[in-house]
Amino acid sequence: MTLSEDSIVAIATGLSAAGIGILRVSGPASRMIATRMLGRAPKRRYAHYITWRDDQGEVIDQGLLLYFQRPHSFTGEDVLEFQGHGSIPVLQRGLQQLCSYGARKAEPGEFSQRAFLNGRIDLTQAEAVADLIGAQSDAVARAAMRSLQGAFAQRVATLQQALIALRVHVEAAIDFPEEEIDFLADQSIAAQLHTLQIEHRALQHDARQGCRLRDGLKVVLLGAPNAGKSSLLNALTGMDRAIVTAQPGTTRDVVEEQLQLDGVSLLLADTAGVRDSDDAIEREGIRRTREALQQADLVIAVIDASAADVMAQKTALQAELPRDKQTLWVVNKVDLQPETNLPKPDFLHLSAKLGSGLDDLRQQLRAVASGGTAGAAFSARQRHLDALESVERHLHCAEQHLTDRFGELLAEELRLAQAVLSEITGEFHSDDLLGAIFSSFCIGK
Repeated sequence: MTLSEDSIVAIATGLSAAGIGILRVSGPASRMIATRMLGRAPKRRYAHYITWRDDQGEVIDQGLLLYFQRPHSFTGEDVLEFQGHGSIPVLQRGLQQLCSYGARKAEPGEFSQRAFLNGRIDLTQAEAVADLIGAQSDAVARAAMRSLQGAFAQRVATLQQALIALRVHVEAAIDFPEEEIDFLADQSIAAQLHTLQIEHRALQHDARQGCRLRDGLKVVLLGAPNAGKSSLLNALTGMDRAIVTAQPGTTRDVVEEQLQLDGVSLLLADTAGVRDSDDAIEREGIRRTREALQQADLVIAVIDASAADVMAQKTALQAELPRDKQTLWVVNKVDLQPETNLPKPDFLHLSAKLGSGLDDLRQQLRAVASGGTAGAAFSARQRHLDALESVERHLHCAEQHLTDRFGELLAEELRLAQAVLSEITGEFHSDDLLGAIFSSFCIGK
């Protein structure tokens, strides 16, 4: 793509801890503007100390001016950066002066958008810039940096290369129909498709973990009334967020609280106890519980150790769980039951009241949220997961068409899968997609 014809300017950093403010210009006018500010032509990649004056000779600010010549800059265009004092009035005055030189104010995310359009970064890297800026924990920042360095894009590219290789094989089989040999019966095609599906599932799993790191793990507490769900929520968050009474059915709605565990964010939801009820309000709470279960990444199923027949409680809760929903089974109120009477395998034993066993639960939550590979995770977004789910459907249809020997349909599904993968990195994109992504950025990025 060609470079933009106009030049943009923005306050890249307002007030920093060091009191430094940054004004950044990108575009063809950058060198001319730098010359006007400096009083002479700027050196490339050199920190010039300047006293910056307006057209009337009044000093605007004193600071450092740096000039980067295209394509050796973040945007791939000529870029000027002025580092001065971090006063908002001073920065605003400098911004107006730069606009008087011929630049215009940048739109949100326009610097990153120009970097993408000029081939300096792909779309996953551009999104990683926003994720890095908005990171609320060390784990999220590390994952965003890995995406910014191209970890996610490289995985997508590897999958695309495998898809292209398979498409070449299939297209060759279609192009020679006069041959008596059934090319689609070649076991290598089936083997390539199987390998492709395995690699796709691995990427899908890692992208899901990256999305969980970025957006937080959605955890729902499920259990019968009075199993201790609200007490467990309060114990994990360290505050009296949910009302706790001895009366069953106290929780009537979904109560959510954000929780940070070693840099991993969790959205913990206490829900109404699941049971048959004639109370209209309680029935609505139970309906919302079931709705929350569908959206959960993880369910903590809470069983009351003091109630009769622990395994019967588990059977009843299993009937409420969506299919294949990841679940941690917790036996609460163990302080009210002898240890010998508690189920051992696959259960965490704890007392929300006394705090025993909570560290084991936190460790399990951290493991699920990070997928056990927090240090190697990359950041991902819901649009990436949606795209990978679409690829999964196309690969499933391709497998069926291969079985039925429908070569043209097989080739089409592979082509569609490749097109969807290209949307992830921005190799193929629509203007609406770019607008939605870059509008979420802050000014100056």
